[in-house]
Amino acid sequence: MAQDEHRIYLLRHGTTQWSQTGQHTSRSDIPLTVEGELRARQAGQTLTALRPAGPVVVLASPRRRAQRTAELAGLDDITTEPLLAEWDYGDYEGLTTPEIREQVPDWTVWTHPCPGGESAEQVSARADELLVRIADTASDVVLVGHGHFSRCLIARWLGLPAVAGVGFALDPAGITVLGRERGAPQVVRSNIPPWQQG
Repeated sequence: MAQDEHRIYLLRHGTTQWSQTGQHTSRSDIPLTVEGELRARQAGQTLTALRPAGPVVVLASPRRRAQRTAELAGLDDITTEPLLAEWDYGDYEGLTTPEIREQVPDWTVWTHPCPGGESAEQVSARADELLVRIADTASDVVLVGHGHFSRCLIARWLGLPAVAGVGFALDPAGITVLGRERGAPQVVRSNIPPWQQG
């Protein structure tokens, strides 16, 4: 397989109660909902359809919502990777954007700090470290993680500031495929929904 053919598959964990209500979830270990488990299984079918047969390295965030998504997606030999943890929202953990905006008008994670949590620069450094770590992997890589951090990874893959991740959607159990064309990083496919029968 030529180097340009190696791909990175970003799989966001399935739906949780907090992702449904819009509550910011980083350190809190919220389980998948019943629907989230179903979508995780369907995402596994989507991955199977997207990926050619062959070896793959699977890394998952330590949070159980990501670990469970990886398991339900049928991924094997899952390695826990702390760098894949979600952006740490600090004092805003468990709050919705409208709740935060009662104190900080116009707040978004992309434009304002998270007191007691991570800065955009810290998240960017973590994304860069992860991309360096997997750069020499001789096979495809599946990264099972979270919404905001995965979107930062997409931005950094393209050489953009981490906060440019605001421009990339990634829904629960969605998949984004990163690759290269003649050495240039590109987004091959974006926010592919989990396969649904019917």
